[in-house]
Order: sequence, then C-alpha cells, then structure tokens
Amino acid sequence: MSMFTARKAAAKTTGHDDSRPTRTRWAMFLLLLGIVALNYIDRGSVSVALPLITKDLGLSKQTTGLVLSAFFWTYALMQIPGGWLVDRFGSRAMVSASCIGWGAAQALTAAASGMGSLLGFRLLLGAAESPVMPAGGKLNAQWLPARERGRGAVLLDGGAPLGAAIGGITISTLIAWTGSWRISFLAVGAATVAAGLFAAHFIRNRPADHPRVNRAEADYVEQAHAEEDATAPTDRRTGLLPYLRHRSFWAMCLGWMGFNGVFYGLLTWGPLYLSEAKGFKIQTIGWSTLVIFGAGFVGELCGGWLSDRWQARGGRVNTVMRTLMGIAGCAVVAGILGVVLVPDAMTAVALLSVVLFFLRWAGLYWSLPSILAGRANAGVVGGAMNLAGNIAGIVTPIVVGFIVGGTGSYTWALLYFVGAGVLFTAASLFLDYSKRLAV
Repeated sequence: MSMFTARKAAAKTTGHDDSRPTRTRWAMFLLLLGIVALNYIDRGSVSVALPLITKDLGLSKQTTGLVLSAFFWTYALMQIPGGWLVDRFGSRAMVSASCIGWGAAQALTAAASGMGSLLGFRLLLGAAESPVMPAGGKLNAQWLPARERGRGAVLLDGGAPLGAAIGGITISTLIAWTGSWRISFLAVGAATVAAGLFAAHFIRNRPADHPRVNRAEADYVEQAHAEEDATAPTDRRTGLLPYLRHRSFWAMCLGWMGFNGVFYGLLTWGPLYLSEAKGFKIQTIGWSTLVIFGAGFVGELCGGWLSDRWQARGGRVNTVMRTLMGIAGCAVVAGILGVVLVPDAMTAVALLSVVLFFLRWAGLYWSLPSILAGRANAGVVGGAMNLAGNIAGIVTPIVVGFIVGGTGSYTWALLYFVGAGVLFTAASLFLDYSKRLAV
C-alpha cells in the first residue's frame, strides 16, 4: 500500500476530509522561523554580552572588531560548499546537523578564557551555522508555489530580527539572573541542540515525503511547480558557474551585501553603541534591542504580505519588488541619517526601529534563488548570495572597530551604514525579478 493510499484509508476512518489541502508547508516554515531565530540568538549573544566580555577578557576596540568579525569568516567561506551540500544531501539532513553543531559551539564559547579561544569558538560557530539559510532557500523552492514564496521567504528570514530581538532580552535577562554571561551561553546552546533534534524529526525535503501532507496539498504544490517549469528553462542541477554571466545574479549578490552591511553592523555593534554613546545599562540594552529588532520582524512579515498580496491582485513582479525595495532602501538611508543628526537616546532607538522595519523587507531576497535558479540549483545560488552578504559581515565589524577606535565616535560608522544602504537600494532597482536565468 502506498503512503497516500494509507493516508486516504486513515482519513476515511478518522473522518478527516482528505480532499481539502493540509497546510503542513506553513508549519514547516514556522519551524524554520524558530530555527533561524535561534541562529541569531546564538550569533548575536556575544554582542549583547559585549560590555561584560570585553571587561572580563580585556579586549580593545580593534580586538573586539576582530572577534565580532570572526564568525563571518567561516560562515561566509562555507556558504557555497554548504549550498552544494544542501543540493546534494537535502535540506533535512543539513538543517538538523547544522543546528546541533552550532548549539554545541555556542555552549563551548562559555569556556573562552581569552581572545584566542573566543575567536576559535566564533569561527566554529560560523562554520556550523553556514548551511541553514541555503537550506531554507531550497525548501522555499521545493515546498511552495511561486505565488507563496514571498511569505515563505520572510518567514524564513524573519527569524533574523526575531532572534536578534529575543536574543537581546534573553541573554541580558539570563545574565541578570545568573550574574554570568557564560551560563547564559550554555543555556541557549543546549536549547539549540534540542531544536536540531526536533528538526531531524519534522523536516522533509519534499511535500510528498511528509506524513502530515495529504494528497490535496501535495497535488497543489506539484501542479504549481509543473506550471512554473512549463514556462522556464529545464530545472536540472548545473552548479554555480553558469549563473556568473547574468547581471541579475550579481545584482542579487550586491543587494544582499548592502543589506547585510547595515544589518550586521547594527547587530554586532548596536548594543555597544547604545552602551557607550547613549549610556544604556545592560538591561536597558536588552529591552532596546527587543524594540529595534522586533520592529524588524514585524516589518519583514509586512513586506512578505504586501508582495504576495500585490502580485495576487495582478501586479507585475518587477513592479512589485522594485517598488518595495526602493521604498525600503530610501527609508533605511533617511533613518540612519536621522540617527546621526539627532542626539537624543530615545529618538535614536525610535529611528533605528524604523530603519529595521523597512530594512527587513529585504527578506524577500530569499525568494530569489528559486526564482532565478529553479528548485535544482536553489541551494548553491542561495549560498552564493549569502556568501556575498557575509563578506559585508566580515568587513563591517572590523571597519566599525577601527573607525570607532580611531575617531572615538560612532558618527562615521553610521555614515558607513548609509553607504551600505545606498548599495542595497541601487542593486535592488537594477535586478530583474521576472524570469529564471537560462543556463
């Protein structure tokens, strides 16, 4: 008896209407939202605890910049190999293994005794986390019709601001309760390992393989994929090289680099900026981070809803995406300039919240690997996009460290973020979102 025949028989026994599509695909993306949130809690925990870590380990501003950057060295380096592994072994295996691995690395960071060991644990964390986002982009291609990929993309990527928001208050509260940043790292590391074990249980590479997906939901997705494939080049594995000749591929990479120049700058240096430039205590930093990055999470969901809603009403994909990305880019640049010009601390928090609200509309970028490369190559193309973005993750913390250390001020660091916002805006307006790239 086939899997679907067994389900149909079970449906008759239980009275469940198998003709109505289940919605397991959204449960899948809610799980991914939680996993990516844990990802950002773990990677951002050092930034939240930085006022204590720098004092405990005696780190200078320049050394702090290197430590904040170290995560991105291995994270960026492993993006394309991680994407290839996702295409080769499937998202289920890579998400669960990655989650368990980085949870262990996060827990080990509690044992750091100096700059060298802290740097080493951050390198390990970056390598372990690297396959998650390419795997999420692959699942977006395999589990969702094109008309739902905007919402899927922002649920996947929405874990970033959600994790940054929850992470700020979680880490600061754990530190306040225990009096130790080390115990807080152990706690979130253990939670991440548990999440990885659950991911191995729940995730499947295709809807047809999932025990909670009925025939109607599987048919709904498969029919949409067939219609998509009928008007696009053949969906076959080709690797990355054929995409390098297309301008939209490079625009995608540069746009994601500009976005991450702003986001990772605020994620890594934002808490220390609030502490040193605005005089916030550790608990106030936690609540401010919750507000700022919480606004980013809400903005990300709004961006995905606007995109799918507009396209469902007949909006052309290029019109929709270029309009939304253009509005987001202009709001980000204007908001950061406002932070430079307005000295009041609460106004700065409000403006940064506006910046994150619009900046996170860029989560729609995670629909691009499936749009431009199809399901077969979404992993490796998503890895290339994230590699470009994480070059900004490598450079930004170091540059900001030298700017702040050399000038004694955060003004030029904020202007650096303005430049990254301009890059994001220009590349997003140049990108053609309307067709799969021929390879």
